[in-house]
Amino acid sequence: MLRITETISIADWELSESFSRSSGPGGQNVNKVETAVELRFEAERSPHLTPAVKARLKRIAGRRWTTEGAIVIRAEETRSQARNRELAEARLVEMIRQALVAPKRRIATKPTLGSQRRRLAAKSQRGEVKALRGRVEGEE
Repeated sequence: MLRITETISIADWELSESFSRSSGPGGQNVNKVETAVELRFEAERSPHLTPAVKARLKRIAGRRWTTEGAIVIRAEETRSQARNRELAEARLVEMIRQALVAPKRRIATKPTLGSQRRRLAAKSQRGEVKALRGRVEGEE
């Protein structure tokens, strides 16, 4: 059971882990021990997340979202399998917490009377400058 908030937690059947050999330096250890963790969360089938949260989660996950509707997170930073598992779970929890926050609706406002007048004054001034660029009358 993975706890996201006080009210939301993810069941074990929604998560699956697979382990593989990690890339990068590590000497003989890197060739023997499967320390890299690939955490898979079945987000689309999860009964604990609302459709709006799933939509935001899909946008946040980006290319980590699979065609089956799962999120795949890979962690291979450390030489410890347990630590990589913790890192992957922490990333998933943070991603879900971000998706839980609904964006604020923007309230449309009208421009103030003073700002409208300043904009029109600047436009007319610019128009006068451009009008004066023409050929001067009387000189030839």
